[in-house]
Amino acid sequence: MPQVIAHENILYRFEKYRELDRYHSWINSQQFGNIPKDGVSAHDTLNPTIIIHGNNNFEFELGNYSFELYHDKGETDDCLWMFFPEKEVLFPGELVSNPTFPNIGNPFKVQRYPKQWAIAMEKMIEKDAEYLAPGHGPLIEGKTDVREALSIRLEVMHFLYDEVVKRLNEGKWFEEIYHEMLDIYPEKFKKYKYLTPSYGCYRFAIHAVYRLLNGWYATGNPTDLFPAKFKELAEEFLKINHEEKYLSHAENLFKQGKLQLALHILDVIIKESSSNNNNTLLEACSLKSRILNLKEKEETSFIAKNILRNGIREMKTKIEELKTLKN
Repeated sequence: MPQVIAHENILYRFEKYRELDRYHSWINSQQFGNIPKDGVSAHDTLNPTIIIHGNNNFEFELGNYSFELYHDKGETDDCLWMFFPEKEVLFPGELVSNPTFPNIGNPFKVQRYPKQWAIAMEKMIEKDAEYLAPGHGPLIEGKTDVREALSIRLEVMHFLYDEVVKRLNEGKWFEEIYHEMLDIYPEKFKKYKYLTPSYGCYRFAIHAVYRLLNGWYATGNPTDLFPAKFKELAEEFLKINHEEKYLSHAENLFKQGKLQLALHILDVIIKESSSNNNNTLLEACSLKSRILNLKEKEETSFIAKNILRNGIREMKTKIEELKTLKN
């Protein structure tokens, strides 16, 4: 009978997956875009036959070979990684995806653990492995390359964690921290071959560290403590000035290359969906779709690209509905 080895925390995680099975199907369809509808159900997973408790290590033999299992927090709180000493191979599981930036701060998923993740990299470096077989991506060969791949992840996660902590201790709120962190991100990390922002990315990771260390009140503005619905806010804005003015301003921002600001202005028109002016609403949706398409083409993160594609599809549906009403 095959043995399934897992950390005790996986029992709680899989229990949550079963409780939220339809929710996870929904968010995964957004994150991955083309995920198969008949993927593995959380109700069909195998239960572990050998459970590792706490921070205990586990060793076993298979044939004439020995294997070492270690627990560290990282992408989840139940991560296990394995070392195969006779062949000098590391199997880091989800703790290393090659060549992408660590998947810290996934917008759809629960808390990650960057500081403990960095500690796991330190432990792996001590093994002085010849090979690293990542959870995702190609094999890394040679002691120098293995050490480099682990060391740069260790370095970027310590940088990320320490800089957010520094700014929290300076009494700064998330918006200020986020934009300062974008400004100070070293060129060394931006161009590093083992930190490509193709799945996880630095921008997401800033959110993760802040969320790990702070509550949900992130602006310091009491207005945001119990906010009104954005639709109601948009209605009030449109009482101050009419839709055409907002559309004209968004078009000017677009021409200046201020795409994100243009999106915020367009949402005032679009979210106030009871608009009587279908022509203006149609133009606003069309411009938003155009901007999202431009941002999607420039985006490198797979997750961010799919979020933008979801918005493009939503705008396409809205545009088709408005054209039908117009005709």
